[in-house]
Amino acid sequence: MTVRLLSPDGMAQPVPYHHVSIGTGTRQVHLAGQVGRDADGKPVGVDDLPGQVAQALRNTALGLAGAGATFADVVRLRFYVTNWTLDKMDDFLAGVARVTDELGIPQPLPPSSLIGVDVLYAPDVLVEIEADAVLD
Repeated sequence: MTVRLLSPDGMAQPVPYHHVSIGTGTRQVHLAGQVGRDADGKPVGVDDLPGQVAQALRNTALGLAGAGATFADVVRLRFYVTNWTLDKMDDFLAGVARVTDELGIPQPLPPSSLIGVDVLYAPDVLVEIEADAVLD
């Protein structure tokens, strides 16, 4: 396996992601931000954060597969969420949990950042996900 995930002793535990990833492959994969829209570009739900997170992760999985990768190869995830407040955390995590088994997403997640933003490129887009992976 080209990616090793870990959370060394002395770092905050438990968290829903690993603090460190080590990629030992030779090919890098960088996915542009994926959002909660279907293949036709239609939003999966205008005010449905869990649904949009789940769909954005499905789209991320499709992008990874196109490069011959899976979530097991991911060394970094970045989540951008509009109008972020801490009370949205349960909905956000519910969206991740909805597709964890379906997509083979490691738990805890690879190193991840959740970044609150005012707005993304369209008013109906609640979340955008970027992923970086390493392959042999």
